[in-house]
Amino acid sequence: MQQIATIIGANAYYDGSRVFTWLADMCGLSVDLVNFLITQFLALILASAFRSYLHPSKVSASTRHAIGLVIGLFFGYFCFGQQAIHIAGLPAVCYVVIRTQNPQIVQRLVMVVALFYLSCIHLHRQYYDYGSYSLDITGPLMIITQKVTSLAFSIHDGFTREMKDLTQSQQQHAIRKLPSPLEFFSYTLHFQGLMAGPLVFYKDYIDFIEGCHIMKQTSANAKYDIEKKIVHEPSPVKAVVKKVIASLVCALIFVKFATIYPIKTMKDDGFIASSGFFYSLWYMMMATTAVRFKYYFAWLMADAICNNSGLGFNGYDERDGVTPRWDMLSNIQVLEFEFGTNFRNCINAWNAGTNRWLRMVVFERVPKRYGTVLTFSLSALWHGFYPGYYMTFATGALIVMAARIARKLFRPAFQGTAGSRVFYDVLTCLVTRVFMGYATFPFVLLEFKASLRMYLNVFMCLHLVALITVFILSKYVPRGEGSRQSASARSRTKLKADTDEQTASAGSRRSDESVGRSLLKPIGATTTTVVPVESMESSNGTGGIRFRGGENGRRSDPSSVDSTSQQQQQQVIHDVVDPFCLTTSTTTTINGNHKKTDNFLSEEDNNNSATIFTTNNNNNTFNSATSTTANGKSGSKLTRERIKEKFEQETRNIEDFIDKTVTGFVELKDDLMRMPDETNGGLYIPRKAHGSTAGLNGNAADGNSNINAGNGHPITTTITTTNTSSSNAFLKKEIDALNAAVQQANVLPAVLSNGHAK
Repeated sequence: MQQIATIIGANAYYDGSRVFTWLADMCGLSVDLVNFLITQFLALILASAFRSYLHPSKVSASTRHAIGLVIGLFFGYFCFGQQAIHIAGLPAVCYVVIRTQNPQIVQRLVMVVALFYLSCIHLHRQYYDYGSYSLDITGPLMIITQKVTSLAFSIHDGFTREMKDLTQSQQQHAIRKLPSPLEFFSYTLHFQGLMAGPLVFYKDYIDFIEGCHIMKQTSANAKYDIEKKIVHEPSPVKAVVKKVIASLVCALIFVKFATIYPIKTMKDDGFIASSGFFYSLWYMMMATTAVRFKYYFAWLMADAICNNSGLGFNGYDERDGVTPRWDMLSNIQVLEFEFGTNFRNCINAWNAGTNRWLRMVVFERVPKRYGTVLTFSLSALWHGFYPGYYMTFATGALIVMAARIARKLFRPAFQGTAGSRVFYDVLTCLVTRVFMGYATFPFVLLEFKASLRMYLNVFMCLHLVALITVFILSKYVPRGEGSRQSASARSRTKLKADTDEQTASAGSRRSDESVGRSLLKPIGATTTTVVPVESMESSNGTGGIRFRGGENGRRSDPSSVDSTSQQQQQQVIHDVVDPFCLTTSTTTTINGNHKKTDNFLSEEDNNNSATIFTTNNNNNTFNSATSTTANGKSGSKLTRERIKEKFEQETRNIEDFIDKTVTGFVELKDDLMRMPDETNGGLYIPRKAHGSTAGLNGNAADGNSNINAGNGHPITTTITTTNTSSSNAFLKKEIDALNAAVQQANVLPAVLSNGHAK
């Protein structure tokens, strides 16, 4: 136990409290590690009190913000002393930027300011305490950097971008109200996640503080209707107990194996001189495994602290809809990482909070071809400037590339039987363990010279294996039928993506025209539209026609279809539009067979109603479409522009038609409702005089009629009481019918607008 303090590192640079030095000497641990353990276990206890006595139903959100912030500041000063000024300084500077800068550029400025501040602290520690493993302020600052930058991007999304332009994740985290100082500093410095994370996005944290996170997550994936039943707040005790026990087990494993395989031993000249090839590989794997359990302990304990305070609820298990899930903030999946069969699975299970942050601020916002490079660059800069970090990232990227090729090359040979598949999984799991230790030990060793000497001691064997796989074995990857089919499928997918805008615009235009015409037609009237087609080159160089629909992507040879079969196969679509419910059903005629589909159903439910057919060069209509798209990207772009112009013109025509229709309805309604005072409530009926005027100056048999005839002016008639009831009934019926028509016409623009947005 006495070796743990020296294994973890010296404490000369550590500026935290020394009150528990006696406990550290008693346990054989360093004082910084003892302080960290004390704060984490104390936070676990306070989290339970925070959930019970400071529940949103008992205290205000401001009280919860203030208490969480005060406890966090106390923990920061206890563990880091005067260095704790930085955990307040970095968010303070970023908050000034957020409050003063334009939301259009605030996310970039906050990213630059936060990374510059963090980099200065990294360099300061690297200069004064190079290679030390003691607890320092850079850990909390890395978490704070994630929080302030993700908040800035959420503000940018909420204030400057349309919802339709955001991804689902960006829509979920978009913010349309700037945080107050109390909300901001509580978010960045709350005691649950200050010391070791995990990252929680601002909107999720505010929902937790205000007490609406349970209802929000329950309504998202619960199996029952929350409006008709009482939603009970699930207890996190079971999840907390499991995570605390798992973290303690990981701590015991670390303490046990860190003394047997200390990471610093790989820096010794004697170890390198006396270690053989296989023992060096074994030591790399075991030393890095022991160090990983230190991270497992910290992350599992931090997750348990958040859950114990009520933070981290992620809805209910989709399998039964009853079991609560407390994994929204989980940073690590231990079993998935340790028993992963490839690098990709292991990376997905490791440090999930950082993966979410990188995806939110970089990967989803840059062109796809630059996504990997920029994500790697930000991750490296965020970690610091030790050479070992960059050696690990470079080696890992090379191994990932080689693993993909090796999988394609060797995996098919092991898929014949269940036994061979199990053997393949076990073999790849063991190989992944070796490669993982080989790639990640520089990340822990930190130093470039020591890492390079260790690599040379094993002749950089796995680097050579990866390079041979990438540059030589990749040429022998079989290109069989399955590979060709996969490549063909990817090509069709890409072509479909390139023309998606064109077909969608044409489809929307046809729908708008049909709806507009339906206002003047009786229900059940049919209209005929033409399905747009696109030319597509097949693998043998011949042309073909592709249709938008469920079977999009099939190819056919136009030379194999004669004109007679072409006429029989021609596709005619009838759109049946109901002007009251605005739903469209489609009838397709192919070879005399009729097929009806509904545009509100999925493609599977419609059983792939769209059909592919080919044509020959005698069809002028389809030749024009073929020649247009055959010119490549320029032709496709030109076609899209023309369709867009036509679509906009048709939209304006429909809007003008709706305006005129509504205006006519309103004027007719006003005429019917107009009742002059001199008629004493009678019905005002505009009409023109005709023919003979005889008898019009006398009294009618059924009442008084004051009529001026023969002058061409409208005649005002006062209805007597004998016909008042029947006239009022007629008037009421006509007004109700006009109200329904006006309401339908008013709803139509909103429906069309939603269609355009989609």
